[in-house]
Amino acid sequence: MLLTEQMTQLAKQAKAASRELAKLTTAEKNSCLIGMAEALEENADALKEANALDMEIGGNMGLSSAMLDRLKLDDKRIAAMATGLREVAALPNPVGRILDERTRPNGLRLQKISTPIGVVVIIYESRPNVTADAASLCFKSGNATILRGGKEALNSNLLIAKTMIEAGKRTLAQFPEHAIQVVPTTEREAVPALLSLTQYVDLCMPRGGEGLIRAVAECSKVPVIKHYKGVCHVFVDADADLKMAEEIAMNAKVQRPAVCNAMETLLVDAKIARTFLPVIGQRLGEKHVQLRVDAGAEAILRSEIPNPKSEIKRAVEQNWFTEYNDYILNVRVVDGVKAAIDHINYYGSAHSDAIVTRNEARAKQFLAEVDSATVYWNASTRFTDGGEFGMGAEIGISTDKIGARGPMGLEELTSYKWMGIGNGQIRS
Repeated sequence: MLLTEQMTQLAKQAKAASRELAKLTTAEKNSCLIGMAEALEENADALKEANALDMEIGGNMGLSSAMLDRLKLDDKRIAAMATGLREVAALPNPVGRILDERTRPNGLRLQKISTPIGVVVIIYESRPNVTADAASLCFKSGNATILRGGKEALNSNLLIAKTMIEAGKRTLAQFPEHAIQVVPTTEREAVPALLSLTQYVDLCMPRGGEGLIRAVAECSKVPVIKHYKGVCHVFVDADADLKMAEEIAMNAKVQRPAVCNAMETLLVDAKIARTFLPVIGQRLGEKHVQLRVDAGAEAILRSEIPNPKSEIKRAVEQNWFTEYNDYILNVRVVDGVKAAIDHINYYGSAHSDAIVTRNEARAKQFLAEVDSATVYWNASTRFTDGGEFGMGAEIGISTDKIGARGPMGLEELTSYKWMGIGNGQIRS
């Protein structure tokens, strides 16, 4: 079968499945999700075996240790996938909600009702747990999904989807088996072929590096909700609790450096830089975080840490725009909250940014003026996540301004239609 024919078949099957999905009750969808969660747990050994093949492929591809960590499936992460499915099952059904209701002077009653989008294509890299997260959210919101993961995770993704589909069929006789599909080829041409099928595909949501997302947005003929990159910042204000700032900065950078809500740039107020930078620099060095620094930070770090445990290099302009997804961090000394805001709005990616301060006025200025999907006061950027926001699993984190913004859960996977209920009204 030609590639275009293969993608057309996937899309046609998804469109037909979306019609069947719309007929399922909330209870039916929830019982399927719980069955899928149980099946993932029961199939843990086979999932780890498939993932071991992917880890070998990833190693041969030269993936960094941080990226290999994103790829890995272990018992804890499989259990987390199952938990995510159960959390999605426990959430309210986002479809069928009355969003607005009004009666016109002529007696015509209008209701604005939430509906599924239809067929959603998810394109992503490395993390195989995205397969379960995306499929479960799309299923609960009545959308058929076509999943295209990275070639390094194909074995894991195919088995996760197969496990979920078979569990759905065991749970529900009328389960639409094409509601969840994985693109079975790693050929690059599959993506533009799939995203040209506007008669079947309603939305594309890419997750991954900036290059992937720009390539998808440029080739797609269907609407794309973008998440370009996560150049996230933490600003340590002059009035910060420095111990709190230290813990927030360490968590934001090193807990999982390969994820999009990890900090990439640390901004430090000049008034406390000489006190704070040697302490945080020492701790970051113990975790082997390489530093890309401005002149002010470099002078302090080199004078106070004569034998650093990791590399310290002068930053160039491009560094401030870079999402590393690795143990590399930019550090800049700035002159107050206004300079921090200006830096973030210029170099940032509108993802997640935080201020650490005891000064309420400065915090409110930061929260109001930083133009990002999520802004924090005295908290780590690592909380930008559907699960942490109480949405269950997430479909992605949008840095767009039109439509969904920030973590995307069930509600963000719905559209709406207007229903008019009359008794013979005609327009004059």
